[in-house]
Amino acid sequence: MPTLVSTDATFEYQLHTAEEFLDWLEPGKHADLIGGEILMHSPVSLKHARLLNFLDRLLSGYLEKSKLGGELFREVVAVRLSARNVFEPDLSWFSPEQAAKLPATHAPFAPLWVCEALSPRTADRDVGPKFTAYEDHGVKEYWVLDPHTLRHRFYALEDDVFVEFAEQGDWIESRIIPGFKVAREWLNPEAMPIVGDCLAQLTSEF
Repeated sequence: MPTLVSTDATFEYQLHTAEEFLDWLEPGKHADLIGGEILMHSPVSLKHARLLNFLDRLLSGYLEKSKLGGELFREVVAVRLSARNVFEPDLSWFSPEQAAKLPATHAPFAPLWVCEALSPRTADRDVGPKFTAYEDHGVKEYWVLDPHTLRHRFYALEDDVFVEFAEQGDWIESRIIPGFKVAREWLNPEAMPIVGDCLAQLTSEF
């Protein structure tokens, strides 16, 4: 049963547990449980979709060619972080060691790497409560991409706090996915490069 809470005599709302949310969630539903509240995902812009499509294909190809492995998921796997926080990240990577421990239904622990692309209606979640929840539960690297302003930000966990890195320069080199990097110019959804060409550049030494 959801927990009822109120701020005054005229306003009452429900807080759900992670287990209630996971029981409610089904294929085709895209939502996050943030602080016990169910927040649905809205349809995204084409810029948003193109940017995630590119990074998804580039990283999945890199993981295969480098034989690094693990599991890369695109907004289809629920990640249970706590009793009232369950997120469906835009992109999430679990190391091979983590992937071996994943059950059939959802991820009961945080991935090592997460990427969220900002949308006008939900950006405050990605840089607010989701940011701190990822930080608190041990996500090692968090990429926050803005397909509209191109003000992309990259964070690595240091002493339990996200610290921004790659603020300048032409390349963003992951600190948790060995050898993976992207050119900043590749992250423009209005001028997307060919994935195969980018992948060849990254894996030329394999």
